[in-house]
Amino acid sequence: MNRAMRRATKAVALAGVMTMGFSVDAKADFATPIIPREAFFGNPDKASVQLSRDGKRISYLAPVDGVLNVWVGPASDPSKAKPVTKDTNRGIRGYFWPYNSGNILYIQDKGGDENWHVYSTDLTTHKTIDLTPMDGVQARVQEVSPDFPDEILVAINGRNKQWHDIHRVNIRTGEMKLVQQNDEFTGFLTEDDMKIHFGIKMTPDGGSEIHRMTGENSWTLFTKIGQEDVMTTDPIGLDESGKNLFMIDSRDRNTAALISYGLESGQTRIIAKDNQADIAGVFGHPTRKIIQAVQSNYMRRRWQVLDPSIEDDFKYLKTVTDGEFNVTSRTKDDRKWTIAYVVDQGPVRYYLYDRDLKKAKFLFTNRTALEKAKLAKMYPTVIKSRDGLNLVSFLTLPVGTDNDGNGRPDKAMPMVLFVHGGPWARDSWGYNPYHQWLANRGYAVLSVNYRGSTGFGKDFINASKLEWAGKMHDDLIDAVAWAIKEGIADKDRVGIMGGSYGGYATLVGLTFTPDTFACGVDIVGPSSIVTLMESIPPYWKPIIELFTKNVGDYRTEEGRKFLLERSPITHVDKIRKPLLIGQGANDPRVKQAEADQIVAAMNKRNIPVTYVLYPDEGHGFRRPPNSMSFNAVTEAFLGKYLGGRVEPMSEDIGDSSITIPAGGELIRGIPAKLIEASKSQS
Repeated sequence: MNRAMRRATKAVALAGVMTMGFSVDAKADFATPIIPREAFFGNPDKASVQLSRDGKRISYLAPVDGVLNVWVGPASDPSKAKPVTKDTNRGIRGYFWPYNSGNILYIQDKGGDENWHVYSTDLTTHKTIDLTPMDGVQARVQEVSPDFPDEILVAINGRNKQWHDIHRVNIRTGEMKLVQQNDEFTGFLTEDDMKIHFGIKMTPDGGSEIHRMTGENSWTLFTKIGQEDVMTTDPIGLDESGKNLFMIDSRDRNTAALISYGLESGQTRIIAKDNQADIAGVFGHPTRKIIQAVQSNYMRRRWQVLDPSIEDDFKYLKTVTDGEFNVTSRTKDDRKWTIAYVVDQGPVRYYLYDRDLKKAKFLFTNRTALEKAKLAKMYPTVIKSRDGLNLVSFLTLPVGTDNDGNGRPDKAMPMVLFVHGGPWARDSWGYNPYHQWLANRGYAVLSVNYRGSTGFGKDFINASKLEWAGKMHDDLIDAVAWAIKEGIADKDRVGIMGGSYGGYATLVGLTFTPDTFACGVDIVGPSSIVTLMESIPPYWKPIIELFTKNVGDYRTEEGRKFLLERSPITHVDKIRKPLLIGQGANDPRVKQAEADQIVAAMNKRNIPVTYVLYPDEGHGFRRPPNSMSFNAVTEAFLGKYLGGRVEPMSEDIGDSSITIPAGGELIRGIPAKLIEASKSQS
């Protein structure tokens, strides 16, 4: 932060108390004990449970000296598991078993830059090798195969940052061989034979084409997907005969169905559909190319079983415990499964399921501290938008405030509108740490699947075209109006909070509708759609037409004018309510400049803002100390302006890398030495 910004921050520190309508802390009027932030946002005790393909070993993620690593033990006695990886920094979040059952594969980036490397740990020697040891390069696992258990296909953008070439990699030795140089396809469909069968490319009109590989570097157009279907139509794999292609397809319908597409005949057959929601996931046999079940999700997850051989399994699994179940791994012989059950009022419960015995054995939960905690119920509800769309939403109320259990508090209360990112993503029912944390602090929490959210059919997605800060924001405002009308929200104490697009929505809320919200928390949200698009990662440029056709075209004078009008940075002078901004310095999607420029613009106008920056984070805060420290600041911020309860901050805020370049003095509890240290570094 430059000197002018520092002077502006100091000058408005006290003046802001009047100009921003700051209020004193109020106390929530219910007696539920405060649950520590660490219980919600610290490392899980155990998570991501999987079986080796041969069924002899079981694995999970658990902390080692505060950092998540992979633990492996005998499937017969998971308590004997020991750590096999040695990450000491960010923690491992994604890993899996290859078919050889002798290695663990996982991905990791540096400081949140999303340049993913693929690592392989040998379970005999415990030696880990980087399979993609190139700096500044992103790698994606493309294919694992039961027919080639020691090899995988990996997509790497080392030659050209815009395009991912396909390589064949030996996971034991690291030996790598180029399979396909790529200069035109945004993605490929590969199969167990470790060969490329289809390539997908974007078209100038925002649609896509699927091309079939008919020879070495020889491609034939297979089918076209129009712009209106491009986000709800994808190939997923060949069937056992190799003559039919399975696709999730919304063409000629609204919600995406599972179809079989004849490669030679061109005939299609609908295998499964849901008239309310897209088919969003398939459950396939571990070695045979059979789709056995599909799932969709409108207000709750729905399974449709297609293969009679697993019908009894699914019937039994529905009876084991409360919640929605998901199969997290299967052995190669398909005799053992690991199951995760998700509920709204408790931690995830993991089970080991024996198909022969039709018996599920409880293993553990992912967070023991929450097993007996008084958590809040999540209510699914549908809110009507002003133009008649169904907005599937989820409401959480603090424990003890809804005594008749009707999903309405006994009296109107402070509320946080928690907006999901994407925007091409969605909110779902189940345990949500942010909902539970905020409800425990005394807030009603409402999450809305505004138009553009995925899973509800192509018409719902397409209703969001060119509607950033337009009808997409109207949906959020309509949801707030609904909550006020229903007696849920106190109209004078509604905050807005979210990450990525949710952060943008927060900035839009405080600039386009400045009288609706009492305060806002923006996490890695863009302040200018123009600079956002100008700085996208190079590997997103091949899909730029997807953005320009749906959001607006920054490449034309008319398009730039439109996007600037929809950008919060253009309307900074309208901000009248308190704002907290959180940003990762290494964010490759929403660059630090997005936060810097709106903070600078606010400081120039003497508008108070608190800015929290993490030098070792990217698009969101992944290290638990960082996540907990930002949420500690957020909690104090919301407590001051909405009146909820606040768990005190520790003096050093843990092992976080937190810096506060601006506005730390506006929030009670932030250590003075942290504020001064941050300013000296600016």
